[in-house]
Amino acid sequence: MLAVAAGAALALAYPRVDWAGAAWIALSPVLVLALTRPPRPALGWGWLAGFVFFLLLLRWLNFTFRVYSEIPWPLTWLPTALLAGYCGLYSGLVAGAVSWIATRRGATCALLVAPFLWVGAEWVRGHLMGGFPWGSLGYSQYRQLAVIQVAELAGVYAVSFVVFAVNAAIAGCAVLAWRRAAVGLALATAVVGATLGFGTSRLTEASPAGEATIAVMQPAIEQPLKWSASHTVQTLGIYGDLTRGAAREHPRLIVWPETASPSILRQDPVLLQALQDVAARYDVALLVGSIDIGEGSGREARNTAFLLTERGIVNRYDKIHLVPFGEYVPLPGVIGFIRGWAEFISELTPGSRAVVFSGPPAPFGVVICYEGIFPALVRRFVKNGARLMVNMTNDAWFGRTSGPLQHLAMYPFRAIEHRVAVVRAANTGVSAFIAPTGRIVKSLNLFERGNLIDRVPLRTRETLYTRLGDWFAYLGLLVSAGALGAAALGRPR
Repeated sequence: MLAVAAGAALALAYPRVDWAGAAWIALSPVLVLALTRPPRPALGWGWLAGFVFFLLLLRWLNFTFRVYSEIPWPLTWLPTALLAGYCGLYSGLVAGAVSWIATRRGATCALLVAPFLWVGAEWVRGHLMGGFPWGSLGYSQYRQLAVIQVAELAGVYAVSFVVFAVNAAIAGCAVLAWRRAAVGLALATAVVGATLGFGTSRLTEASPAGEATIAVMQPAIEQPLKWSASHTVQTLGIYGDLTRGAAREHPRLIVWPETASPSILRQDPVLLQALQDVAARYDVALLVGSIDIGEGSGREARNTAFLLTERGIVNRYDKIHLVPFGEYVPLPGVIGFIRGWAEFISELTPGSRAVVFSGPPAPFGVVICYEGIFPALVRRFVKNGARLMVNMTNDAWFGRTSGPLQHLAMYPFRAIEHRVAVVRAANTGVSAFIAPTGRIVKSLNLFERGNLIDRVPLRTRETLYTRLGDWFAYLGLLVSAGALGAAALGRPR
């Protein structure tokens, strides 16, 4: 079926296959179905395409459920299928809306509005009920640097718009008279041409003058060993060797991954003193991820990044955006029982402040785990003065699947949106340095142990996206609402 083929083809555009070109054509069959079917069947076909896409894209979740949960093997697909079914609703709603507008205002109008509908749907999916922006259309182009530079203007939504506009033009060739189809192709060509022209000009700009030397560590410790008491000495030995090896290269900052400390750092005076000694001996700051337990009656647990110097802990950031069903259970009074199904489900307390560390080497922000896939949250750190962004993560839960690669693919957009370098430390990978152009400068492969050390540029200017945020997504919502309102006033054709 066309819808199934479309969803499968779109999944090929993302890691690990990375056939980015598939995204430019994969959704055109869905639009053809939408323009040639009544709204209700169109919604169903659009949902099916989205369901197949997300089922294939998110299949790495099955590894986590199979290895780290009590769910029987035949049912390990069920959580992934439920999530894919939910995410597929958005493509279904877009297809249904296109069909409905076409029946009342014509196919040409529907195709012109379709990219705005798609952008609006992506924004809602990224915010509703905490948001899940994984698999946004623009992320399929993360290696196409000339295409994605427009993220500086309007975020990943601008890239999604351009890619979907091409799909709409191709669909127009199948359903419109040739003159109107030609106009649609001309408009899409102009949009792509302007995008490439802007991107090429940005890629030839000179790099910012200010730089700082940063080191990140990838210890490649399997998840079952990470918190094992019998493996603590070996874990600390790995971190000690990597830290001293990095320090000898004289970086200004050494970054450990998320929850790297095998103990509660603030309650481990031996480890604290050892880190303080390294900081004093090599004149380097250390950014260390650890679970932290509050004092007093609350004893709240938080996912924390600590900044240490020769004076000890000088600042901290508590993770704000927690992972649902990973770091907390939504509606605990209703579905709290599922906490017993999987060892990876914790009960953490979120932080509340987008803390910007004063340095060294310069003011920088930290996003922990999948916080970096939320553009608005990263923007808060940059607006607070961050000249460098750090991502600490632990993707060991997903093994050698495509999950960590898809996670990495979103960070070039955070770099471009603010023209800020992104430094990424991942326990098992993929650790990387990402330039303000979105180029992945250096990286370590999955489960490759070692350090990455490089000089990274510091942010020197404010982009349009930094100033205005998701303005283009709001425009998409506004145009969508206007088109739907106009269609409601029209009569079926």
